[in-house]
Amino acid sequence: MVTLTTQLYVVRHAWAEDAGSDLDDHARPLTKKGRKRFERFMKHMRDVGVELDLIVTSPLVRTRQTAEIMAEVFETPRLEMHDALAPASDWPGIVDWTVEEDAARVAWVGHAPCVGRLIALSIGDGSAAIRMQKGAMASIRLDDGLGLPGELQWLATAQLIEPAL
Repeated sequence: MVTLTTQLYVVRHAWAEDAGSDLDDHARPLTKKGRKRFERFMKHMRDVGVELDLIVTSPLVRTRQTAEIMAEVFETPRLEMHDALAPASDWPGIVDWTVEEDAARVAWVGHAPCVGRLIALSIGDGSAAIRMQKGAMASIRLDDGLGLPGELQWLATAQLIEPAL
């Protein structure tokens, strides 16, 4: 029997090296401070009840590293990469793939402004402007798998537990 995905978390990658550095944008890693801050935030989210079955991430370095921190903190059994979460996210592609994965609590880790667009589409209003800070996490309840519209339950940032970097 297929489990309907009922809880979707959309996450913007944590704090990465500046885009103006000599690194290719695809290769920009998280900063040391960004890693530590995001790990503390994810531990807080775990402690307040967030649970994950599957984490899906863009293949870019900064999102992979963000997802790896999440997988470690939440002891998530599955971490996957998917091109549909790369910049210019592919909404139909990631939805179809996620439905096939049969997981009840899924996190998508991506990039701004795409993550805001993914949230807007998930709640049935593709025109909504949703700004995601680095390292932010949104919770969307989807009562019919990934059918629309979902309900945005909350959007949280690391500033909940400590001031900005």
